[in-house]
Amino acid sequence: MVSTAPTRERADVLIVGGGAAALLMAAKLGAAGKRVVVLEQGPDFTLNDLISSQIWARRLKWGGTPMLLEGRHPVGFAYNAGWGVGGAALHQFGNWPRLHPEDFRMKSLHGRGADWPIDYAELRPYYDRIQEEVGLAGDALAETWRPEGAPYPMPPTRIFKHAELMAEGFHKIGIRTAPMPVAINTVERDGRAACIYDGWCEAGCPIGALANPQVTYLPVAIKAGVEIRSGCYVTRVLLDPRQQRAVGVEYYDSEGTRHEQPAKLVVLAAFVVENPRILFNSATEKHPAGLGNPNGLLGRAIMTHAGANVWAMFDEDVENHLGLSAALLMSQDGYGKESRSGAFGSYTWTIGIAQKPNDVLGFANARGALFGAALHEFMRKAARGVGKVQAVCEEIPTPENRVLLSDQKDRFGLPRARVIHNFEENAVKLFEFARDEGIRALRQTRAVDVWAGPTPNISHVAGGTPMGRDAASSITDSYGRMHTFPNLFVAGAGLFTTEGAVHPTFTVHALALRSVEHIIDRWGGLVE
Repeated sequence: MVSTAPTRERADVLIVGGGAAALLMAAKLGAAGKRVVVLEQGPDFTLNDLISSQIWARRLKWGGTPMLLEGRHPVGFAYNAGWGVGGAALHQFGNWPRLHPEDFRMKSLHGRGADWPIDYAELRPYYDRIQEEVGLAGDALAETWRPEGAPYPMPPTRIFKHAELMAEGFHKIGIRTAPMPVAINTVERDGRAACIYDGWCEAGCPIGALANPQVTYLPVAIKAGVEIRSGCYVTRVLLDPRQQRAVGVEYYDSEGTRHEQPAKLVVLAAFVVENPRILFNSATEKHPAGLGNPNGLLGRAIMTHAGANVWAMFDEDVENHLGLSAALLMSQDGYGKESRSGAFGSYTWTIGIAQKPNDVLGFANARGALFGAALHEFMRKAARGVGKVQAVCEEIPTPENRVLLSDQKDRFGLPRARVIHNFEENAVKLFEFARDEGIRALRQTRAVDVWAGPTPNISHVAGGTPMGRDAASSITDSYGRMHTFPNLFVAGAGLFTTEGAVHPTFTVHALALRSVEHIIDRWGGLVE
């Protein structure tokens, strides 16, 4: 399926990265008759390689050059990034809510952050089309907070006892819940199996119920003749002699051999941190601060979500091993950015998450102070009695949170990426508000113990190459095309101007579909 043998033939489109945005764009471009080459840094994976275990799930996480992570609240890079064909979407949980109209107009409505160059109405048709193409399950009518859009093509997931018990507590304090919209088959669809609710979504879903790129756009890309090379570490974008257009990229294969791949148009669709690294390392005499960086904004305004984890222990079997890595239920009653005093921003409750014992998401980490016999007793009870909810809390972008280059070098002598991240006081207050609300809700259940994580769980990464209306205040236009290079595009969550309080994968798909159709429609003007 995947070719590692480089060719010298000039591609129509070269895409860096093998994740959700990359493979969606490759599939559409290939179907449009373009010769497409995809360079993925990690290994090749197929569904047959995926195994439902925590050991296996680790192999889908970042395995490349380590990032230097700094600040009071360092980005959880290895946990959030992907490694291999399929990218981070290969181990996504599948929570797919939409951004709200308010999220696109943060500056105009609230005087904070920045506005997107598009609004919700412009992105809505792409949300609708993506949910039909990949398959979403949910109950649009029950989501009283949901922006306008087409109904989901599949019914919502089953709800297991642990989710029902915790939702009851939210209802008692006046908070509504609804099924979480998930990119997971609840019925057989398009030749893909329905979910069996064993809770191993994080390990990639070997039966293909989860809408990861292995079962959505990768087969379409392969059928269209797209060439996908794994084990390719891209180091810089190559420019024409006048340094006005991209002509390809430099990369090293898994043996450490240097190659150049020429192309008429280049798309950087690697992980959020990787795209700025490549652009910084592509600096020339004419572009000394990196490509597309005359305004000094490259790598700035990195955002994450602060997760407020709240746990409940029940003295009964709550079926906590069943369900999804995604949540079974949600609430956005607290989504209004100014709906509480002293803590600005949105948050979404994710309720009823399948529990496994170990690793980052495991309940062995739920009580960090326990050791020895006390930990053994806790684990015995938690194996069937613990439940968890998490609030996904928005972070307002600030230029101080950023990606830049380190003095430390990779094995090819190039600077490694350095990521600085701190939550501002407002983000901490929002986390604390949500945490306290979750404790209050779960104390209304029949749980015998309720507690919360003391610090935010840092999830998702967005920003760093934000889109905008002009070259002075952004890196790209609304289609991801860099202001300074007519045939160099960026794709993925790095384009986000703000992040809202929802998981980013659905919006990444919608933006990529909008961008790739623009490229196809304007092909002649972009490559001439």
